[in-house]
Amino acid sequence: MSKYPTSVKKVDFPEKISGKAKYADDFVFPDMQYAKTVRSTIPCGKIKKITVPKLPDGYYWISAKDIVKENVVNIIFSDWPVFADGRVNYCGEAIGIFVGEDKAILDKLCEEIKVEYEPETPIYDFSEAYISKGYKKGDYEAAKKKAKQVVRRTYQTGYQEQAYIEPQGLVLYYDESGKMTITGSMQCPFYVKRAVMRTLGLKDDEVRVIQPAVGGAFGGKEHYPSLIGAQLATASYKIHKPIKMVFERYEDIAYSTKRHPSKTEMEALIDENKNIIGIKSKVSLNGGAYKGCSGVVLSRALIAATNAYVIPNLDISGDVYRTNTVPTAAFRGFGSPQTIFAMEMFIHHIAKEIGVDPLELRMKYLAKQGDITANSGKFHDPIVLDKLFEKAMEMSDYKRKIAEYSKPGSLRGIGMSCFLHGCGFTGSGESDIIHAKVKVSKDENDHVTCYASSVDMGQGCRTTLKHIVAKNLGLPDDEVEMDYPDTDKTPDSGPTAASRTIIIVGFLMEKAAKNLKKIWKKGVAQEIIEPYVGPSYIHWDEETMQGDAYPSYSWGVNVVEVEFSPVTFEITLKGVWSVYDVGRVVDERIAVGQADGGVLQGIGYGFMENETCVDGKFKQRSLSDYIIPTTMDVPHMETAFIDNPFIYGADGAKGMGELTLVGGAPAVALAIENAIGKEIHKIPATPEYIMEVLKDGKN
Repeated sequence: MSKYPTSVKKVDFPEKISGKAKYADDFVFPDMQYAKTVRSTIPCGKIKKITVPKLPDGYYWISAKDIVKENVVNIIFSDWPVFADGRVNYCGEAIGIFVGEDKAILDKLCEEIKVEYEPETPIYDFSEAYISKGYKKGDYEAAKKKAKQVVRRTYQTGYQEQAYIEPQGLVLYYDESGKMTITGSMQCPFYVKRAVMRTLGLKDDEVRVIQPAVGGAFGGKEHYPSLIGAQLATASYKIHKPIKMVFERYEDIAYSTKRHPSKTEMEALIDENKNIIGIKSKVSLNGGAYKGCSGVVLSRALIAATNAYVIPNLDISGDVYRTNTVPTAAFRGFGSPQTIFAMEMFIHHIAKEIGVDPLELRMKYLAKQGDITANSGKFHDPIVLDKLFEKAMEMSDYKRKIAEYSKPGSLRGIGMSCFLHGCGFTGSGESDIIHAKVKVSKDENDHVTCYASSVDMGQGCRTTLKHIVAKNLGLPDDEVEMDYPDTDKTPDSGPTAASRTIIIVGFLMEKAAKNLKKIWKKGVAQEIIEPYVGPSYIHWDEETMQGDAYPSYSWGVNVVEVEFSPVTFEITLKGVWSVYDVGRVVDERIAVGQADGGVLQGIGYGFMENETCVDGKFKQRSLSDYIIPTTMDVPHMETAFIDNPFIYGADGAKGMGELTLVGGAPAVALAIENAIGKEIHKIPATPEYIMEVLKDGKN
């Protein structure tokens, strides 16, 4: 019997194994031009003068002066210019692009251009908030008067680089009808289309976006390709030739968006019976130079502020701060890794301070079906956290090891985290903003094709969505086709983000397939377009952040074991055990791949991935000095799933793309803490940081 009985052959295996898969840099057209960006060399200031060198025939300088309609990147907040116009706000901001057919000449032109600035004093600290949100539950101030003890801690997280395999890159050309067409590395084709339409003032039928194979994204290609697309479209509108822009790795690391660094100040109220009666949390996020999507990142961070625990009285608030650094934006987890790290560490530290076993304290406040959420909504569905804990402890031998490793001189440590992640867009976002649609059609030969704008960036959604349709039509998988998204053919089923592909788009595919089966007429072309209709119980007020934040939640428990070197202060991973509730697993092999990759990315965030910004510039410029976990770092790993089907998910499935990352950082940090006997308050917990903690007692 197969190890993964629910798994099917991935549709992209043949093309990727054979090398036939086409990525952004594989597209070449006649009279192809290339683009190279001229970037700001200062963090902020006015542009006094730009002296462009003499351009050879066939070479062009494109800047804000060439903008056709609006010099803005179409994101949630519209404050990020396509090209700097009169001032710059971060090192690396695009002032303009040179376009021509020879990359060497473009490099030379970038060296020869002269930009004169009037520098201003940059902001790097949390002093200028430009987005603020918050909510309350119960009566925190009344609870504070009853408290017998107050526990306080502050936690910090750093930047994280997406480190996808394929760097940022787009190609713009004109299709056979003469329509402006964009292809390349992206995860939201309709975002890119709308950005180009807005910048150029074009109509819907004048822009087409086709998504090819994508070599990873992790949120880093949710909004940033819109910037590149608007820049190339501005150039192509002027010269009407195909143009390609593909970043070098150093350029991608230095100038594309990252995970938001954070500071979370926490306060817990403890009564005379050692009960937690209140939590206050103040979250600060570094948004960089422009807002972009930081408001949504902050919302998700605040919603996850108490993680999987139910506390009666809450005072939760947060701000995004403007700094003269590279804008931060979407990254797998979208704000929750920062606050889940803080809450998981905090509940452990509370337990230690009040003299209670950390595991017992956790179990006491775990969410149960019917409980009131942090946002005064309700956990509507069954929650099986007790089963996740039981399985994780059995797999890892946690109880024996935590006792053994807590003894002086063991040099081993083990840490456990539990966590949740909301599936889909916040509140009524799916119904009120996204309005997702999918299409399933068949031709006269009864060959079925399914259409959705969900991007397969390595996570396997082309395989799973196609399989859902085939299964519900009662057809073999090879009688159903799902191609890459094409905005001329594909309905807008929303972005490939927010752990929504299977729970939202998959559910729509399931419904469409079932409805097509009901009306199936052999030898007749038919199609079903299925729009999203949210569960009737979802009620959400975005202003007050009150109500049901998500249609459902996925849950997980991670256990990480480490070994500590007292000589080099290095940490070595020795084991990782993970148990998840993602509803019902659609494809086990794909799910395990997502889970194992996700937890390692979270663990890397927790102790290894160090990206430092000094004077507005990143010190790390390559994957040689920005260190991520490799196969040499992977220890023994075990992953399990607990079946807990969700009524509004495809075959009972929920989201898992982000869930599997968010618990890795606190689990490894608590393992390190167990090994060294000192509290960890900051990640990444690098050898340098651990040395400081042990030497000076500073956390």
